[in-house]
Amino acid sequence: MEGFRYHAAGDTIAAISTAQAPAAIGVVRVSGPRAIPVAARVFASAFGKKLEDARGYTALFGHVHDPDGGLIDEAVALVFRAPKSFTGEDVVELSCHGGLYVTRRLLRAVLGAGAAPAGPGEFTRRAFLNGKMGLTEAESVMQIVSARGERAARAALSGRGGALERGIRSVREALTAAAAHLDAWADYPEDDVPAVDPKELEKTLAAAQARLSALLARYDSGRALREGVDTAIAGKPNTGKSTLMNRLSGCDRSIVTPYAGTTRDVVEETVLLGGVPLRLADTAGLRASGDPVEQAGVGRALARVRSARLVLAVFDSSRPLDPDDRALVRELSSAPAGSAPGGAACIAVVNKCDLPREINFEYIKTNFQHTVEISAARGEGLDRLERAVLDVLGAEADDPSQAALFTERQREDARRAAESLGEALSALRSGVTLDAVTVSVEDAVSALLELTGERATERVVDEVFRRFCVGK
Repeated sequence: MEGFRYHAAGDTIAAISTAQAPAAIGVVRVSGPRAIPVAARVFASAFGKKLEDARGYTALFGHVHDPDGGLIDEAVALVFRAPKSFTGEDVVELSCHGGLYVTRRLLRAVLGAGAAPAGPGEFTRRAFLNGKMGLTEAESVMQIVSARGERAARAALSGRGGALERGIRSVREALTAAAAHLDAWADYPEDDVPAVDPKELEKTLAAAQARLSALLARYDSGRALREGVDTAIAGKPNTGKSTLMNRLSGCDRSIVTPYAGTTRDVVEETVLLGGVPLRLADTAGLRASGDPVEQAGVGRALARVRSARLVLAVFDSSRPLDPDDRALVRELSSAPAGSAPGGAACIAVVNKCDLPREINFEYIKTNFQHTVEISAARGEGLDRLERAVLDVLGAEADDPSQAALFTERQREDARRAAESLGEALSALRSGVTLDAVTVSVEDAVSALLELTGERATERVVDEVFRRFCVGK
């Protein structure tokens, strides 16, 4: 919503809070000082009870209608009274049948009764401004909405529960205490203020920097595990790449035939494996060919392999290695061991383990750090493949319940704080005056206050919530 300006705190806002698609239930949320009178203009209880008389956390069944009296639908009105509501204001949620026409007509009726249309994330923005949650907790709400797998959902719920907020606050409090001691010792030398112990100060600053560095180190891997890992399935023709694709997808996504070269283009699908979303790409069989169409497919396959974050290199256990197999091994071995040329993680998938083994298995194990045997046709060994994927991506060691940075804004603030602490440590170790150390420590504290939203500008706050969907 380009150019949108959020409403003043005294305005009552409304929006559809459920998906804009046919569903069993549609919800129109109303929040603000006049939420209950506005909702009462369009809702009538089936038993004659007035909405204005309803206590908080109670529900009334009745009907919703246009301000001029036209019946819209049956509905349930849920009443939440300030400050014990999501936004901290009076809130009414009107639930009707989830047809698109009915839900939108109800919203028009609510707007006609005096509410203003809510902007992106405006309900959550009010929750933040009214002290119901911190900025990092608010950002995790959108992560919950967009979670694509179990790990993403667990990490987002941890953020909503305040894991990052608590972790940053702990670091900030230690730095604030250090800065206060530095200021007091410098400003009041005649008072009985304990002298600053450089070794203790260095220990405090180094510990804070280490905690921030650990958060930053997990950011990229955590983001990939939440949003999806670009994964290429590669191998020569007829190794079972498309069968593996279909087995992981749970449907016939790729065409499977006994004829080499069936897959000519890249076939894509997103699947969940061990709670991690993988953006799978089934690529054309990698082999030398005089067919210009197949050559184009091979070129695309190699490009996808080189850009992927994870490569599943598939080999046929029932056949000896041939030049095409060895060419794939050389392609993947040209990078550091166990990774693809672009720095991706790589797993050798030795398929058709249900058939007599003819492949040089030791050669494969020598060239790949991660090797698993499976039968894609029978679904055998997929649990081993899942464990290997989690291991190579570091997902098994990644604890979704721990504090994590979710957004580029959070990452940048944490980076600035860690950089300022690095400057403070350098100044301390070089023996310059403690004034320079104090300035850097205060810069770190300021960056952390911006991260949690306690010192964020209105522009930053608005930018955070503009990324939300309307109704949240």
